[in-house]
Amino acid sequence: MENNSVSLHRVIKANPEKVFRAFADPRAHATWLPPYGFICTVQEMDFRVGGKYHMTFINFSTGHGHSFGGSYLEIKPNELIRYTDKFDDPNLPGEMTTTITLKKVSCGTELTAVQEGIPAVIPTEMCYLGWQESLEKLIKLVEPEIPDA
Repeated sequence: MENNSVSLHRVIKANPEKVFRAFADPRAHATWLPPYGFICTVQEMDFRVGGKYHMTFINFSTGHGHSFGGSYLEIKPNELIRYTDKFDDPNLPGEMTTTITLKKVSCGTELTAVQEGIPAVIPTEMCYLGWQESLEKLIKLVEPEIPDA
């Protein structure tokens, strides 16, 4: 397997605490993580170092899904999340590592996402497109400031 990787960078008009919460809350994570055209169900999410997660992306057009999971390797609140991903499908072998860094900047949060070890059968450009869509959805979740009253 090649060590395919993607790297993305965004500046988000929300504080690091709110962006971090979008990764830590399973309901929020299921809202923004799947690319357009997919829905997500979270079967398990124990958001702590050594904790495990498992979820499924379902293609809304076909109803077919693919499941994956992993474990959290490193978490620094509001700064860093590093975790593994492994597909349940044996045709997508290997383990990926994703590192999310958050840095407070004058207008909000600088986010960097790096995913390494993408299975060779997945075109890197498709993975990059998927992450772009996910980050668009993340921004639309965390940037609005909506009061309760």
